[in-house]
Amino acid sequence: MIRLGMIGCGNMAGAYLHGLRELEPRLRITAGVDIELERAQQATAGIPGARAFTDYREALDLTDAVIIALPHDLHHRVGLDCLAAGKHVLMEKPLANTEAQCLDLIHAAEAGGRVLSVGYVMRHDPLWTEMGRLIREQIFGDVIQVSIWTEQLTDLTRGAWIGQRLRVGGGQLFSHGCHYIDLLLHWLGAPMDGTHTGTNLGTPWMEKEGTSNVAIRFESGALGYHFGTWGARGSRLGYAVHAHCTEGMLELNHQEGTITLHRNPAGGDLAMQKYEQSSEIAEGPTRQILMRRQPTGKATNAEVTEFLDCIETGRGPVANPRVALQSLRVIWKLYDAEERGAVADLRGLGLDEFVDAPLLGDAGQAVNVERGPLSPRVTI
Repeated sequence: MIRLGMIGCGNMAGAYLHGLRELEPRLRITAGVDIELERAQQATAGIPGARAFTDYREALDLTDAVIIALPHDLHHRVGLDCLAAGKHVLMEKPLANTEAQCLDLIHAAEAGGRVLSVGYVMRHDPLWTEMGRLIREQIFGDVIQVSIWTEQLTDLTRGAWIGQRLRVGGGQLFSHGCHYIDLLLHWLGAPMDGTHTGTNLGTPWMEKEGTSNVAIRFESGALGYHFGTWGARGSRLGYAVHAHCTEGMLELNHQEGTITLHRNPAGGDLAMQKYEQSSEIAEGPTRQILMRRQPTGKATNAEVTEFLDCIETGRGPVANPRVALQSLRVIWKLYDAEERGAVADLRGLGLDEFVDAPLLGDAGQAVNVERGPLSPRVTI
């Protein structure tokens, strides 16, 4: 049984802890840590034997592994301390706020033989996983464009730090959009170039963008798009994906938990013949539901389950830190080009073969303000 500590007991900790009791045959929650003791006590209330702390270092002797769900600017220091103490780490996204900090964490985990996984939870949602398979395996032909929408309202009720660009590492794109840049890279391959446009109109609590538009051209010729906002006072799409392919359009509706194939009557039968499993519901000649998500628990539980598997078997996680850094390198390039009013050259960022050294100079400081020197590499 793995002893698990929760470092940071805010909103994301609630998302994890709500379902972790279901995994208790494999893990035991032994510690909750938060700068506010009352919040740590609330998080651990009702968990037998779990203790609350305000200093994460005091909790490390009680744990074999930790989930770090802290403001992004604390990921680097706390992560290095936990790895140095021999703990396995599941780091909430993004990995860290600069390229050099990310590399510090990667090198420390690899030198110490510890698992370092990144909380790209959509990699573990069965609906999004199946959507990715359909795209990657070109089940419905060549992929022309993938568009992702994420519309929500996120304000200072989640903590004042969420609006501070130096603490967040940027804005909505860096903090939340990194999920979907990661998926676009995973689904569509190596990027060629792209643009980002952001605004904090409607999200005045954000120093940098609260609404973000990204467009990327990939080597395959496919286009990728992500629209993300923290200022949605209403939404129809919510979280949704449209993938236009040469034999139909795939629609992922996260709220309804469905993947639907839309296609013109001509050619539809050929498209369906290529799909291995029969559709659950046929709704006419132009619309068929291919998958409906089953109520199998939260994706965070699947994420933690994989984390435990990696600890027990020694294999690497799906959202390993080298993969996670790839998406951040793209975002830093997009931010930098936006400030210059240019199109970002996204070639050669180590996306095909990971580059184990800083590629971006000081550009990996995310927001291009108050940049300091690269942090020294840490060896443990």
